[in-house]
Amino acid sequence: MGSNLPLPTRFTLGPTVTDEQRAFLDRHGFLHFSRVATPGEVAMIAAEMDRIEHEWLAAGRTRVFGIPLFFGRDHAGKRFLQRLAFTSVFSEKIRAFVRDPRFAPILDLVGADARIGDAEKDGVVINRYLNVPGSVYPRLGWHTDGLRDLFYGRMPQRMLNIGLHFDRCTRENGGLRLIPGSHTQGFWSMCFRKTYFVSHGDDPAEICVETEPGDLTVHDGRLWHRVARSQYEGAPSLRRSMYLPYLTGPYEPKSDESPTPLYHRLGEWMRGRRGAM
Repeated sequence: MGSNLPLPTRFTLGPTVTDEQRAFLDRHGFLHFSRVATPGEVAMIAAEMDRIEHEWLAAGRTRVFGIPLFFGRDHAGKRFLQRLAFTSVFSEKIRAFVRDPRFAPILDLVGADARIGDAEKDGVVINRYLNVPGSVYPRLGWHTDGLRDLFYGRMPQRMLNIGLHFDRCTRENGGLRLIPGSHTQGFWSMCFRKTYFVSHGDDPAEICVETEPGDLTVHDGRLWHRVARSQYEGAPSLRRSMYLPYLTGPYEPKSDESPTPLYHRLGEWMRGRRGAM
């Protein structure tokens, strides 16, 4: 069965998620699918990132639907958007891409009534990690997404994070780190095993998910995970990813009148402190 396969197994996404793949996900809390997006699609999404960034910078946006935008500096010292929320609301091309039939098995994996939450949670999020002076997003500390459920006043629920990766990312270039099996931990461990977003150290149980452009990953949000800092500096350290909001449960759309969640306010405060240091 899939639960006995080695942790670095790279699967192929077919017309259905197989029993072997489901068993692997249930046991370890993640799946890694190879080359789900084509090189042309990766280039298209990169171009849309740049277009949206240009428009938002020109408009002076600091938030989208209450969610803060992460502003840093790139390797040339220019202002650089490092986390873009709700991108499919502002791009018909991205909106069409995330609805491509190839993702139907992933929607089914999330739930029989799963939908694409363009205007829910943080929408289709694009992250751009860069290891340069002035970057506010060179890495992301240990966390689970159960904390977000607590901020919304509910007990942690199973939520699958669907990520597309646009750059070759080896261990040396930072990237996604997971603690396999930690999605089955108890409530106390989920809250206190590590200091949320502050802890960055290696964990003896962690694995590095090394990706190629177009790869897709699925991981249970209750899993402890982080994004490590690249060992490179400047432009070679860039690592771009996109997270797809395939959701179940009550429909909870956001708008420009939506308040900023407390956990995002805390994140803004922490980024401001780093910028002032």
